[in-house]
Amino acid sequence: MITDAGGVIQYVNPAFETITGYMSNEALGQNPRFLKSGEQNDAFYKELWDSLLHGNSWSGRFVNRKKDGTLYTEEATISPVCDASGKTVNYVAVKRDITAEMKLEDQFRQSQKMESVGQLAGGVAHDFNNLLQVILGYGEMVLDKAGEDSPVLAYIEEMMNASHHAKTLIQQLMAFSRQQVLEMKDIDLNDVISQLMKMIHRLIGEHITLDFHAGHDLGIVHADSGQIEQILMNLCVNARDSMPGGGVITIEIENVHIDGAFCQTHTWAKPGHYVLLSVTDTGCGMDEEILANIFEPFFTTKGTGKGTGLGLSTVYGIVKQHQGLVHVCSEVGKGTTFNIYMPMLDHSAAIVNNKIESPVPHGSETILLAEDEEIVLRLSKTILESLGYTVLTALMPDEAIRLAKEYAGEIHLLITDVVMPEMNGLNLAILLKSIYPTLKYLFISGYKVNMTAHRGALDEGVIFLQKPFTKEGLAVKVREALDSE
Repeated sequence: MITDAGGVIQYVNPAFETITGYMSNEALGQNPRFLKSGEQNDAFYKELWDSLLHGNSWSGRFVNRKKDGTLYTEEATISPVCDASGKTVNYVAVKRDITAEMKLEDQFRQSQKMESVGQLAGGVAHDFNNLLQVILGYGEMVLDKAGEDSPVLAYIEEMMNASHHAKTLIQQLMAFSRQQVLEMKDIDLNDVISQLMKMIHRLIGEHITLDFHAGHDLGIVHADSGQIEQILMNLCVNARDSMPGGGVITIEIENVHIDGAFCQTHTWAKPGHYVLLSVTDTGCGMDEEILANIFEPFFTTKGTGKGTGLGLSTVYGIVKQHQGLVHVCSEVGKGTTFNIYMPMLDHSAAIVNNKIESPVPHGSETILLAEDEEIVLRLSKTILESLGYTVLTALMPDEAIRLAKEYAGEIHLLITDVVMPEMNGLNLAILLKSIYPTLKYLFISGYKVNMTAHRGALDEGVIFLQKPFTKEGLAVKVREALDSE
């Protein structure tokens, strides 16, 4: 951006238009303050101008507001340009959008925090385990010597009950810190989990509906079957507790492939073939603050005496010890999905290899892409354009509607996230159908399609793509939607 000495914009480059959403003709003649978000106070701008008016350059960060209202963070260097006499005649600002980088940094710091907490928990568990061994050992000796008529027998039994409960907590801490011993063998998750269904039915109660969808041609994982059972039990108990008035728990198993492009924008992910175990509920859901802490030991949203805060910590530890991945997708009032990715030893050619090795379908149609996660929006646009499509992008439903009304050509396909602010994807599709009667739809979501249908957001049978998706997966679904009747 170049301004005159008074701060009036004289030039902006194409990157300015891409990042802010404002066209060049909308910015020229304005003061840069039209981008202000209100996140910086007057003292911030006073310091900036004090530096510039003294002939010095200024470097720092702004939180500014785009045309569509979303906030973004940019790293900027602003320098005065002087004439031969030394008088400032222009200011040049060179800026870079670092919003995505900051989000990745936050995810990385959270990962480091969890590692540190795990080491601490492991150390505490190890030391306390030794102390607990002494308590239990001597307690058992005293219990053996106390006769049935002993007046202290009831006290000893209560002490032993509490000690055994403490032992269970320590085992959970050991799982979280990945220090428990595993009995690893090659297993089929379909077999392990299907055998647990009767027990889980009894565990969650009759007020909860349990749906189980086994995987087809499932890959083999190298794991401790007992620990896998522990993961599923903990997740189902957690799901049950989020639905005191009843609801649905869906357990699904399938082969998936995570590629490098997805990993670039998701620090928790690693490329590879996995068997995915998903546990989804229709419960109360979680906000971002709770999501940031759910795997920490002793963190719980349950009332006093109703939870130790170690169930999800145990899940986290077991998954990490198996070299797996865990990711949570949740929204307040709309339920939660826990995705557990276990590394695949012998992935099925029918499910994974054929998808990867078959030719990737291309096209030349125009696609309107609506997605409220900017990182995912950019990634999807890049993939679709590499496949030959013309892509219009919108971060918000109202922006998608505006684009549809203003676009001079034909829009052939709407790709939209199911859950978005202001309007869900289904309602957006219905509205746009009135503008483009032949418009086709493809819905994407971090939730499983079965649970999306349970929530009433989508009808079963719609063309749907589960996040995270690969380039091949997106390409196939796009052609399926475009070629559908």
